[in-house]
This record gives sequence, C-alpha cells and structure tokens, in this order.
Amino acid sequence: MPTLIRLIITLLFLAGLVYAGMIALVSFVEPTPKPVTIRIPAAELLNGGQRPLPGMPAEPAEPVDAPPAAEPTTP
Repeated sequence: MPTLIRLIITLLFLAGLVYAGMIALVSFVEPTPKPVTIRIPAAELLNGGQRPLPGMPAEPAEPVDAPPAAEPTTP
C-alpha cells in the first residue's frame, strides 16, 4: 500500500508541475500578431470557388472550343 500512495503522490506532483508550467506560460508569454497571406489556386478562382464532386472530372468555367476530332480514314 505505501508503494501505491507514493506512486499517486508522484503523479500528482508531476501533474502540478505541468499545471504550474501552463499557468506560467499564460501569465508571461504574449502572442505577437503577424500578417497572414493565403494563396488561392487559379482553378478555384475560375470555377467560382466550387470544387467538383468526388469522382467527377474538373470542368473549366467556360467551355473550351476544341477542334473537331479527325475522322479515321479507311484505305
């Protein structure tokens, strides 16, 4: 039984040290604000910010006129 009480007291002491460290951080450390830059991919700008559904191919905002496919020639 004394070993169990010694273990519990040791764990409580360690928890108290952690708690005291957190209080010290809150009391003595001041955060410094800084500007944040977020890069937005061009694809999101072109699609109006809407991503395609999973499994669906990404389509451009404006359809691109592709040249007609050449028909196969038979000898």
